[in-house]
Amino acid sequence: MDSGGDEVMVPAESPPPPTQALEWKFSQVFGERTAREEVQEGLNLKEEAYSGNTSRFVRGGGFGWVGVQLLMPSNSRRLTRHSQKLSRSSGGKLIRTSGRVPQKVDIISAVEFDKTGDHLATGDRGGRVVLFERTDRRDNGGHRRHLEMMDCSSSPHPEFRYKTEFQSHDPEFDYLKSLEIDEKINKIRWCQTANSALFLLSTNDKTIKLWKVQEKKVKKICDVNVDPSKSMGNGSLGGSSVSTNCKTIANGGQIDKTFNHLSSDFSSSNGGITSLRMPVVSSHETSLVARCRRLYAHAHDYNINSISNNSDGETFISADDLRINLWNLEISNQSFNIIDVKPANMEDLTEVITSAEFHPSCCNMLAYSSSKGLIRLIDLRQSALNDTHSKLFEEHEAPGSKSFFTDILASTSDVKFAKDGRYLFSRDYMTLKMWDINMDSGPIATFQVHEYLRPKLCDLYENDSIYDKFDCCLSGNGLRVATGSYSNIFRVFGCYEGSTEATTLEATKNPTRRQIHTPARPSRSFGTPPRVVKRGADNSGADANGTAFDFTTKLLHLAWHPTENSIACAASNSLYMYYA
Repeated sequence: MDSGGDEVMVPAESPPPPTQALEWKFSQVFGERTAREEVQEGLNLKEEAYSGNTSRFVRGGGFGWVGVQLLMPSNSRRLTRHSQKLSRSSGGKLIRTSGRVPQKVDIISAVEFDKTGDHLATGDRGGRVVLFERTDRRDNGGHRRHLEMMDCSSSPHPEFRYKTEFQSHDPEFDYLKSLEIDEKINKIRWCQTANSALFLLSTNDKTIKLWKVQEKKVKKICDVNVDPSKSMGNGSLGGSSVSTNCKTIANGGQIDKTFNHLSSDFSSSNGGITSLRMPVVSSHETSLVARCRRLYAHAHDYNINSISNNSDGETFISADDLRINLWNLEISNQSFNIIDVKPANMEDLTEVITSAEFHPSCCNMLAYSSSKGLIRLIDLRQSALNDTHSKLFEEHEAPGSKSFFTDILASTSDVKFAKDGRYLFSRDYMTLKMWDINMDSGPIATFQVHEYLRPKLCDLYENDSIYDKFDCCLSGNGLRVATGSYSNIFRVFGCYEGSTEATTLEATKNPTRRQIHTPARPSRSFGTPPRVVKRGADNSGADANGTAFDFTTKLLHLAWHPTENSIACAASNSLYMYYA
């Protein structure tokens, strides 16, 4: 159904809807902390570098240790160091130490899968980007044999391990505006890979960076010393000041000390050296190196809230409160302002941009949301500066329903396209809405995320929790959508025709502790207009189990695997992963 405006591409036929709700299970956790106990990796730690407070390893799925997080002293900027030091066969030493409250800079602020789902990136408030890689596909044969022996299913859950990390942004100071610029990572977006190298964009409030991560061979020099067995006198030359043993190479062998040296008989009146050894260069080890290839700066007067890659693989957009700029990945000193909502008089400002996203397949289309709850669809072919929109998606208020909190609750914090580009999803404070881009008269479905908070809006306003910005994510097949809430819970909704699926999960190793499947309710077909179906409403005083909620623990950021039912969600400084 088309309500006017430009014609929109009709996607291919959708996959058949599922018949039942998914059963979610815990997979892995990175950086989890307990109240009084943490685990420190006792190898390769220097007293001057670490204070002894670390996160602990957690075994996920029985396939070995999955992650560790090491903390440096609180007076250091680089507080976190992730490391994959241990495996089931490494026999590493673990030291238990007392717990400590997570530092603010360790809190995860961005989570993103790449297009293949084989890599996962997280960013935190300390300006660090941490990369994880998938390992179960690499060892799929071994896992299958293990599962057959255990008489289990032949499809193991996705398993990731720590890959590398790097400092993406550092704190800065704008001397012209006397303004501090935080190092917090606001968004991460993966770019196309090339020559086995990974590319990704990361941004803080003002600066966007393009990073290249690839493996480099590490060259080491060994056998640079004289051979003490062929030296005469001068014991100090072959003594403690130098070492004659060649370093062990990756396969466990050693370079033969009897080769690669020049031997000759030298006569010396005082009994000197008669044999010299030439240096040998070995490059059996590899190391991951992250390098900043482009730096896109000085283009935003206001804080950047979104970046989005174009489907053409060459351009991307960055959005702040009042403007959206178009960049070429190869050109860092120039951008084009394509959307500007700044009024001539700032006193006339009524709304700001909150999120922006490119269409997944049409490189000329993008959508952006505002603090009024409006979503505008833009066609870049219309003009250079898109002051007008192609379509406007708005939910009209019911008469007499306006209150003091109406405008605050309407503000959209995130907008996402479905993979086929046919549907849009927007998250505001209380609800998650589903839109058909061919029907702009209203949302075709509204999912109640935490309706039980409505009686507590005054308290939420007093402690500023009402301004929290929650993300949403979609499954690769577009049949489900997930978003976070308080007390480290998140909700998964079925968004296919006839679905009543609304599952509540908690970001712990027992995610089903709070799991509730909303009972079936009559629902309309997505093809019929404009009456809205609302699902997942909980009207109890606390949560659906009657458990009091903790507003200080919130799950703001999560990501869905592009091809499988696997979710990664950030709870404070911990990264939890689930599968179904």
